Amino acid sequence: MSSGLLIVAHGTRDAAGARASERLAEAVRHRLAGVDVRLAYVDVRPPSIAEVLPAMLADSPPDGCSLVVPAFLASGYHVRRDLPAQLAACGATDRMRVTGALGPDPRLVTACADRLCAAGWRHGDAVVLATAGSADLRARAEGHQVARALARRLGCPVRVSYLAGEGPRLDDTVAQLHAVRRRVAVASWLLAPGEFQNRLLRCAAEVRAAPLGGHPLLLDAVLARYQRAAGSESAVA
Repeated sequence: MSSGLLIVAHGTRDAAGARASERLAEAVRHRLAGVDVRLAYVDVRPPSIAEVLPAMLADSPPDGCSLVVPAFLASGYHVRRDLPAQLAACGATDRMRVTGALGPDPRLVTACADRLCAAGWRHGDAVVLATAGSADLRARAEGHQVARALARRLGCPVRVSYLAGEGPRLDDTVAQLHAVRRRVAVASWLLAPGEFQNRLLRCAAEVRAAPLGGHPLLLDAVLARYQRAAGSESAVA
């Protein structure tokens, strides 16, 4: 049976972004009473995985297996390579099971739509889904999957643009839509405040949505990953 849960986020120098991750971990801890829930980051800020894991493993049964939920919206480099490498460097591969990333998840598409509506989206707006960007083709495909799901929910086309990396950049997409006299609403496919959300907020769109952090459905998505993986462990046992 699973003996703990490690939530792994990217990390940010933005204090509000860090608080968003901490609040998420605290909310999960509250809902999973009796489960050892901890938070670590793969980059930028402490605590790192290497700083959190030793104590977590020491407090768990020697034959126990804890779960890792990557708090990422796409299965890019950090999820597919960086996270497994950091777990391996800690000698924890056999005692930690990694679930899928949080996105794409229908719950989070709903949360994204909620944030966009709260920011002032209205029918007739040109909608752009702003994602962090990735060189990983799987992560990029997941972004387009989210855009299609959001389009079905809103009943209008949704373009994908990136805040970094290759591909159509958000500022360029907004400018193109303004050139054809469209009012633009930008949906945020980001988890927390930080540099990418700041770039989104600086774009010239009429509507700029908040990130997903703090939305109840984000908590539900994390719990669903944990419960599904913990349930499958019990079934095997």
